[in-house]
Amino acid sequence: MSPGLVLDAGGLIALERNDRRVQSLLARARETGATVVVPTTVLAQVVRAPVRQVSLMRLLRQPGTVTMPLDRASASFVGQLLGSSDTTDIADAHVVICARRTGHTVVTADGDDIRHLDPAVRLLEV
Repeated sequence: MSPGLVLDAGGLIALERNDRRVQSLLARARETGATVVVPTTVLAQVVRAPVRQVSLMRLLRQPGTVTMPLDRASASFVGQLLGSSDTTDIADAHVVICARRTGHTVVTADGDDIRHLDPAVRLLEV
């Protein structure tokens, strides 16, 4: 297992649907002290009703969970990545940038989109 995980929208949606594989990955991360990264762009895609999204809110409160903002430097890298890949999904590109920076594995439901942006990023498809 990599040092940690980066969750894309598919990973967070799977968590909300009580996907056992995602729950297991997150439990293992907690046990080993691995960091779980949630890019803020992904969070914006997924949050709709926090009061009903109990699993998501619980994850965000965990000590090992970090949200990574789309700051100026990240936004520049995201834009360059989108330009070089001829794609437009800011959140997917932000996930890739977060994975590159941390060396973490991406938990995704759509590996093809992430692979198109960076074939070298490690993926776990759920």
